[in-house]
Amino acid sequence: MATFILTVVGDDRQGLVSALAAPIKAHGASWERSQLSRLAGKFAGIVLVAVPDERLDALAADLTALRTEGFRIDLERTDEPADRGWQRLHLELLGADRPGIVAEVSTALAASGVSIEDLSTDVHDAPMAGGTLFEARAVLIAPPTAGTEALRSTLEALADELMVEIRLSDD
Repeated sequence: MATFILTVVGDDRQGLVSALAAPIKAHGASWERSQLSRLAGKFAGIVLVAVPDERLDALAADLTALRTEGFRIDLERTDEPADRGWQRLHLELLGADRPGIVAEVSTALAASGVSIEDLSTDVHDAPMAGGTLFEARAVLIAPPTAGTEALRSTLEALADELMVEIRLSDD
């Protein structure tokens, strides 16, 4: 079984997910995981697809042909990494929006040897206070040697510096 990541960007319109799903189904492939969003009038997404090895080239050709329908499509073959005993952590962040929050937090995580498996962010109006709030939720993957308490201390210090709330919890 071959796996690949499909990335897609295009003008938002009805039927985009259906257009992607049809060739995946037609080739006996499996739509494993995805994140799809409408962002500023565009449709963007990533999909992990598993397909029988002998059908990979035909599926890739059919998906690539969707470019004629206004999609920007890329396919990247991948293999699932072996479980290395890493621990899964959850991070939640909330605070006044300002430039650089993602850069600061991701730099601190990388310096601690922690990877981001999933990241969702949003900016919305602050109720009753005026201004905007930045909110982030992340699933993190930490090596077995990473101390959760040391990471928590690093993030708490950063939260004070950024004037945001950061919560870190185990899976």
